[in-house]
Amino acid sequence: LSAEIIAKIHDYAYALARELRVCGLMNIQFAVQDGEIYIIEVNPRASRTVPFVSKAIGVPLAQLAARCMAGETLENLGFTNEITPPYTVVKEAVFPFIKFPGSDIVLSPEMKSTGEVMGIDCGHGMAYLKSQLAAGNALPSGGNIFLSLRDEDKEPAIELARELCRAGFGIYATRGTSTMLYNAGISAQAVFHITRGRPNILDLVAEKKIQWIVNTAESGAEAMVDELQMRSQAVINGIPITTTLAGMAAAVEGILDKLDFGRLEVCSLQEYHRHLVK
Repeated sequence: LSAEIIAKIHDYAYALARELRVCGLMNIQFAVQDGEIYIIEVNPRASRTVPFVSKAIGVPLAQLAARCMAGETLENLGFTNEITPPYTVVKEAVFPFIKFPGSDIVLSPEMKSTGEVMGIDCGHGMAYLKSQLAAGNALPSGGNIFLSLRDEDKEPAIELARELCRAGFGIYATRGTSTMLYNAGISAQAVFHITRGRPNILDLVAEKKIQWIVNTAESGAEAMVDELQMRSQAVINGIPITTTLAGMAAAVEGILDKLDFGRLEVCSLQEYHRHLVK
């Protein structure tokens, strides 16, 4: 999210809390699309985000909220400044797709997660990489990646694919994506869409040639059939799959950082909290 969007969300949350006269915790579900901010719902209660934020900033927010509801003030409790961590904290949802073969992993407003995990690191990419590892979607440091991108994602993905190629990854792609990569000077092996011929992604998965799949969903009946089969087989075979361009960008950043650094650094929460300015 841009700094402008974050500032607006901050202002909207403050205005809602003042107008609704909430004392304690309040949960607001925001949605952002094409630069527009939407409010889905507001609840005067805690949510699963509270323990996540408490761990991220080292402050027991639920305890402070309860004491405010009992009559104390934030000033008396010594919590009047917003804390901005000098590190990145990523919350990732955990999904039970492996227990439901055939279910589609593409997300929608429907609640599908059964838990959440946290990844922390000084770098954005490494924090994202840790969150994927914790969620059981560990990303590879090498091997082959399969790309199948909708038209609007093809151009922005060129530099990401180039970085992966430089890092030693082999690239397989559907014909439209592979043509785009070839025209950009990036080597990629073309394969058929599942409903159009062989070899296709299902053959590559069966032959264990693919270590990571990036598939951004397209519209249309044929695309939906292809993508559902591909994503289902990825889950069954334990192949990590990324379904957004933003997720691919974060993953590429993390993979490259890990290759440069040589390993994932592990620190305690207390070590991270020592760097906070409160």
